Amino acid sequence: MEPAADDKLASLKTLTHVTYALYALSLFSGITAIVAIVLDYIKKDDARGTWLESHFTCQIRTFWWSLVWGVLGALTFFILVGWVVWGVAFVWFVYRIAKGWLNLNDGKPMIV
Repeated sequence: MEPAADDKLASLKTLTHVTYALYALSLFSGITAIVAIVLDYIKKDDARGTWLESHFTCQIRTFWWSLVWGVLGALTFFILVGWVVWGVAFVWFVYRIAKGWLNLNDGKPMIV
């Protein structure tokens, strides 16, 4: 790999760490997930063809599915099913972020 490609990959890896951190922080402040998803969409083309592309794809899917399950939980909140939906969605979200961040740290792609 040429030095420019190495620098680009290192920069993308750093950005991916930042976006995982933003998603993790969204558990306390949801606005950080919006910043992360915007960054994911802006930089996804730069990651195309690298092992980091799978992380961007995983983060994007995690965001949208979390939003879907969050809305579904809100709609079913009053019949108490929403609490279960939110609980399962919360655990799933934490798992996806933790698994992705660990794979990124180990230099492994995500299986999406």
